[in-house]
Amino acid sequence: MSATALPVRSLRQAMAWIHGWLGLLAGWILFAMFLTGTASYFRPEITRWMQPELPANRTAPAEAAAAAVAALQRQGHGDDLQWFIYLPDARTAMTRVFAMPKPSEGAPRRRSPELELDPATGAPIAARETRGGEQFYRFHFQLQLPHPWGRWLAGLCALFMLTAIVSGVITHKRIFADFFTLRWNKGQRSWLDAHNASAVLALPFHAVITYTGLMTLVVMYMPWPIATNYAKPIDFSYDAYGTAPEREASGRPAALVPIAPLLRDAERRLRGEPSRVVIRNPGDAAATVTVSRSGARSIDARAPSVTYAGATGRVIAASPPAGPIVSTFGVMIGLHMAQFAAPALRWLLFLLGTTGAAMVGTGLLLWTAARRRPGAAPFRGLRLVERLNIAAIAGLPVGMAAYLLANRLLPANLAGRADLEVAAMFWTWGAVAAGQLLLSPARAWRVAFALGAIAFAATAVADVVLISRAWSGDTLFIAFDAALLALAALLAVAAQRAGRPRAAPARRARAIREVTHA
Repeated sequence: MSATALPVRSLRQAMAWIHGWLGLLAGWILFAMFLTGTASYFRPEITRWMQPELPANRTAPAEAAAAAVAALQRQGHGDDLQWFIYLPDARTAMTRVFAMPKPSEGAPRRRSPELELDPATGAPIAARETRGGEQFYRFHFQLQLPHPWGRWLAGLCALFMLTAIVSGVITHKRIFADFFTLRWNKGQRSWLDAHNASAVLALPFHAVITYTGLMTLVVMYMPWPIATNYAKPIDFSYDAYGTAPEREASGRPAALVPIAPLLRDAERRLRGEPSRVVIRNPGDAAATVTVSRSGARSIDARAPSVTYAGATGRVIAASPPAGPIVSTFGVMIGLHMAQFAAPALRWLLFLLGTTGAAMVGTGLLLWTAARRRPGAAPFRGLRLVERLNIAAIAGLPVGMAAYLLANRLLPANLAGRADLEVAAMFWTWGAVAAGQLLLSPARAWRVAFALGAIAFAATAVADVVLISRAWSGDTLFIAFDAALLALAALLAVAAQRAGRPRAAPARRARAIREVTHA
């Protein structure tokens, strides 16, 4: 062996060690982040499915804003500090409203519960209480932990993921050749091929989604530049995004100008549909109306805005042209959130996201397989790792199905039902994780996958029987129920294959040697 070959070999071995251990330590959380984050590509659609009482027809943003303002005024919110109005769009057919009352002396600001309004009339919608797709979206970067600990843990795991991607590329000798190799029914060899294919197929996607995920919270992870240059963080928003400074109430009452003409003017100035309206000090002569553009038509998620004087309708502030740093940051967030994606691109991103979950899951399985090979050094925690693999890979889908099923089975007018749906998700996931300890690993995989198949199929059946929106021709409900049945079929196949006998010892040993030397 030549002397020049030693550093390369040493580097590859070091990268393999880093790749394996970082993948293991963060793998279970990364699998959950990938799976729930991938589901979040259809966050509005999940919410609408979980609130079948919502209207299906869309109302123009200007008319929806006018109806919402009239509703808030009728309900006696004229003395509030701020109103937040989130307007309907092509994927959301309701208006969401938050009102923030004026705080008492020394008390923190608090907002009222969310109101869901009919966009055409402003009347409250009697929809069932649920967190909808927001639950999956929030969980994928907060991990159901108190703020900010969940976000810090998600960021640490994303950093591990980025390092694992780089080390995996350096480690793999035949990264592109193995992309075209997929051997079926070959035991551990097949798992290795699946891991390689899922990693290489969407390698750019995995790298971009991981890096941009870190960028979405970079201000929290690295607050020092802003803290060094600005006494108040809001001052940074004034300079970077052109946010209008908050104006204090004057104490002189004044009526708001009609809101619809302001939104039409804002749509022309911002060159895009409005998505949010913030009204500060409504009913006061110093009231302001800030209209923000939707990010659904641009890869740049930055939402430029224009601010009007609420009493006169005069423009008092507008977002300046974005500089290269702000534009780059907005594009990174846009790439991660993918709100700009049309349905076909959204489905493609969804499929790429599932390859990420498959890559992490097969990597975890290969880690245990490599340490079960003949002659491998004993590892005391191997049984624990194997059980955690079952809990994460097979248990989480059952919990997600239980969350959707609870939405259909709980009474629609039950108080606190949103929290009960979330509890159903985690209690079911915990029950699967605990119950599989009573079974052998092979049987535990089979039972957990079978439970997931039953739960997803039961959710589709419950929707058709209890709601029947699919029978009315609503394409969203038809597509959603079809997707649930497809997931049920996929998990049923996984349960059937998990119950097959293992490969013969000699063939398994050869396959494991390939895993460890790839």
